[in-house]
Order: sequence, then C-alpha cells, then structure tokens
Amino acid sequence: MDFQLKDSRPIWLQLADQITESIVTGEYLPGERFPAVRELAMQANVNPNTMQRALARLEELGLLVTARTAGRSVTEDSRVLRDMRRMLAEKKAVASQEKSIVDLSQSLNEITREIVRQVYIAEDMNQTRTAERLGISRSTVWRMLKE
Repeated sequence: MDFQLKDSRPIWLQLADQITESIVTGEYLPGERFPAVRELAMQANVNPNTMQRALARLEELGLLVTARTAGRSVTEDSRVLRDMRRMLAEKKAVASQEKSIVDLSQSLNEITREIVRQVYIAEDMNQTRTAERLGISRSTVWRMLKE
C-alpha cells in the first residue's frame, strides 16, 4: 500500500482514510487477513502507535474485526462495506463540489438530514463533533443519520 501523507489533518486520520479507501475499493477482500500494525507502520513510515490509532478507528467503524489469536481481518459484513462505500462517495462528491449543498425541491426535514450527513462526513464520521458543530444532541445526530 502506498501512503500519501500531506494535508494538515492528523496523520492517523489520513492513514485511516487511505486504508478505508483501500478496503472499500477491494484492495483488501472481505474476510482477508489484514497486515500487522508494525508492517503497515513501516510501509507508511510512521510510528506504530500512530498506525494502531488509525486501525482502532477502522475497528470502531466496523471495517476491521479482531480475532484474539488470528489478528485483524476485513469485515465480511456487506452492510458495513456498502455504507462505507456510500459515505466515501459522498465525501468525494462534497470535496469536489459536484453536489449541490441545498436542493430546494426537498422538504425541510430532508434538507436538514442532508446537512447533518455532510457535517458528519466532514467531521470524519464522528457523531460527537458533528453534534457540537451543529449545536444539537448526539442522539439527534444518530436519529437523523439512521432515517
């Protein structure tokens, strides 16, 4: 895997994003054993603790699963992979400004949900930061993302 670390965001987030993209694009297949932390850290030329933090994030998102004796592997949960593909596509669309911020043909509730989704993506899928940025509760963020 060829890591490109260059923007102002924390390195572990950049690593997590790049590994996520590798998983959802099929570079790593569902159920496939994932490389060890030290191996990946050497490839990325980062401290193993930084790589561990990135992989822990992917476990939180459900993309990686850990078996006590077998190490990490890519999830076989097709729903998680499908949702991540969709989120990645939305994140790229927002980044390239191909997507309109507000579609006035939608209802207010739909527009609000879309704003919450876009902020959620911009905040690296962190519900707490999304809630703080929008001034709403985490449970409201969760509800709107599930609708």
